[in-house]
Amino acid sequence: MQRICNCLLIFITTAILQLCIIPVTSADSITPFPAVEFTHKKAADWINSQPKMIGDYSGKVLLIDFWTFDCWNCYRSFPWLKAMEERLAPEGLEVLGVHTPEFPHEKVRENIIAKVREFGLDHPVMIDNDFSYWRAMRNKYWPAFYIIDKQGQVRAVFFGETHAGDARAKKIEQTIRKLLSEPL
Repeated sequence: MQRICNCLLIFITTAILQLCIIPVTSADSITPFPAVEFTHKKAADWINSQPKMIGDYSGKVLLIDFWTFDCWNCYRSFPWLKAMEERLAPEGLEVLGVHTPEFPHEKVRENIIAKVREFGLDHPVMIDNDFSYWRAMRNKYWPAFYIIDKQGQVRAVFFGETHAGDARAKKIEQTIRKLLSEPL
């Protein structure tokens, strides 16, 4: 029963996001703030890389993707995200995933590794089982995309399932391109 209620809550939240009742936040509507240091330092809490620090991305534009593997809005956004990452990486875009679980089976490292492989994610993924980074960034949604500039400032935040060519994808890419063109 609890799982049905959780799924229903996710469905309703998704419907609200898709209907744009919760507006997409853009670079023009937030006050930049410093990106919070990553909260997990152990190698076991990272997939596809050794533990990272925000400073590792100095001089680059970083997109942080909050996701969880049973969230269909998350994994249906991956084709767009991977294509954009491949297209903009040569210009200085980096992507980092933050896997923050909703259900107990999503906390199992081996399950997360299997899903990272299944989804073809090559970028670093931090396992945030205790929600410490989620809370530090004051995040509330899956998926959520935080765009950080070359100086480590969060300049834009976007929420919800995203596909190539949709309005959100266009706004995210426009924001990233603008930040890539800014001097160091």
